[in-house]
Amino acid sequence: MSQPKTNVLAVTIAIYVATFVSAIEGTIVSTALPTIVGNLHGVALMNWVFSIYLLATAMVTPIYGKLADVIGRKPVMQFGLAVFIVGSAMSGLANSMPVLIFWRAIQGIGAGALLPVSMTIIADIYSLEKRAKILGITNSAWGIAAVLAPLLGGIIIDKLSWHWIFFINVPVGLITMVLFQLYLHEPKRLRTESIDYLGSFWLMLCLLSLMLSFQVLSSQPIRWWGFVVGLVISGLSLWLFIRREQRAVDPIISLELFKNRPFIVQNAIATLINGYLMALTVYVPTWGQGIHGVSASVAGLALTPNSLLWVVGAFATGYFLARWTPRRILYFSLSFILVAGLALALLPMKAPFGWFFVITAINGFGFGIALTATTLTSQRLVSAENVGVATSFNTLGRTIGQALMVSIFGIILNTGMQQSLQHHPGTSMAMMNRLINPQTASGLPTRLLPALRQVLYNGLHWVYLIGFLIVVLTFVINRLDHSDEILGNGAD
Repeated sequence: MSQPKTNVLAVTIAIYVATFVSAIEGTIVSTALPTIVGNLHGVALMNWVFSIYLLATAMVTPIYGKLADVIGRKPVMQFGLAVFIVGSAMSGLANSMPVLIFWRAIQGIGAGALLPVSMTIIADIYSLEKRAKILGITNSAWGIAAVLAPLLGGIIIDKLSWHWIFFINVPVGLITMVLFQLYLHEPKRLRTESIDYLGSFWLMLCLLSLMLSFQVLSSQPIRWWGFVVGLVISGLSLWLFIRREQRAVDPIISLELFKNRPFIVQNAIATLINGYLMALTVYVPTWGQGIHGVSASVAGLALTPNSLLWVVGAFATGYFLARWTPRRILYFSLSFILVAGLALALLPMKAPFGWFFVITAINGFGFGIALTATTLTSQRLVSAENVGVATSFNTLGRTIGQALMVSIFGIILNTGMQQSLQHHPGTSMAMMNRLINPQTASGLPTRLLPALRQVLYNGLHWVYLIGFLIVVLTFVINRLDHSDEILGNGAD
C-alpha cells in the first residue's frame, strides 16, 4: 500500500491553528497579568508567570528538535500539544500562585514543540521561495489573536475570572491535534540513531541553572550566593555538555553549528530581539493599567498594531530575501525597532496612551522582518538533515532571550520602584500591587496616586532604556555577518 500524501492545505491550517494557540495564550496572559498579580498578590513575582513558562520551553526545545529529525514531526507535535492542553486546563484551575506557576511549567514543556516543529514542517512541505509567504500567513494568527485576545480577555476578566483565559487553549489544541493526525503523513524515518539522553540532561541542567540564577536576582533582598551558585552549576553543566557532545555519536546539538559564524550571528540577533520583545508584551499593558488607569482590554489592545504590522513585515521578507543580503535586511528591520525603542525610552509619563499604538506598530514591522529573516536564513545555512535541529536551536535562542530578559526586566523594574519608593513617604510595594490592577487601584488613597504612578513610571523607564541598549547591541553584532558569502544572494 502506497504512503498517503500529506494534505498541504490542511496541514498548513493545522500549523496556523498551532500558531494561534501560542499567540492567543501569550496575549491573553499579558492582558490578564495585572489582574492575576492583584488577585494572587506579589508584584515582585509577576515575571514568574512568564519566566517559568519560557524556562520549561527552553529546556525541552532542543529535545523536540532532535526527536523531530529522528522519529518524525507528527508524533513530536502530537505529544507537545497533549502536554500543552493538560497544562492549560490545570493552569485554569489554579487558585494560588505556586499552583499556577507549576502548571505554567507543564504548559511550557508542551509549548516547546509547537513553534519549532511547525517551522520544520513548513520547511518540509514548502520550497524556500514560498516559505516567507507561508510564514507571513501563519504569522497573521498573531494579528488575529492580538485583536481578539485583549477584547476576549477583558470580557472574561470582567465577567468571569482570569482562570478562564487558560481554558481557551483546550478546544483549539484538540482541533489542532485532529488536523495533524488526519492530514500529516510522513515517510518512515530511516535514521536509527539513539537520543543523546546524557547530553540532553546536561543541557537542561545548564539552562535551568542559568535562568534560575537570574530569577534569584529578582528576590528582595537579593540572595547573591544563590545567583553565584546558579552560575557555577550552569557553567559546569555547560562544560560537561560540550565534553559529552564531542564524544556523542549523534549529539543533541552538533557543535559544528558553533563553527558556522553566520548561523551564530543570525541566532544571536534573534535571541536579543526576542528578549527585547518582552519589554513590550509584558510592560505595555502594565503601563496602561497602572499609569493611565485603562481597563485590561484597552491596555492589551495597545499590542494589536505590533502583531498586525508583524504580519506585514513577514510578508515583505520574501521580497527582501530575493534582493538583499541577510545583513542588509537586518539593518533595515532593526532600524524600525531602534526608532521605536528610543521613543519608548524617552516617552514621558503624561504622554497620551495613544502613542503606544504608534510605537508598537513601528516595532511590529521591524520584528516581522527581522525574526522571519533570521529563521529562514538559519535554515538555509545548514544541511537538509539538520533543519529540525537548526530550527529548534533558533527557537531555543529566542526562548532563552525571552526567559532571561523577562527576569532581568523584572529585576530592573523592582529595583527602580524600590529606589523610587524611598523618595515618596507613605507609599509601599503592597500599594504597587494594587496600583497595576485597575480593579483594586480605585481603593488606594487618592492623594497617593500621583506618587505611586511616578514610582511605576520610574521603574518602567529603566526597563525601556535597557531595552533600547539591547537593540543597539544587535547592530554591532550584525556587522559580523557574512552569510552572503555562503548563500551568494543579494548585494550590499
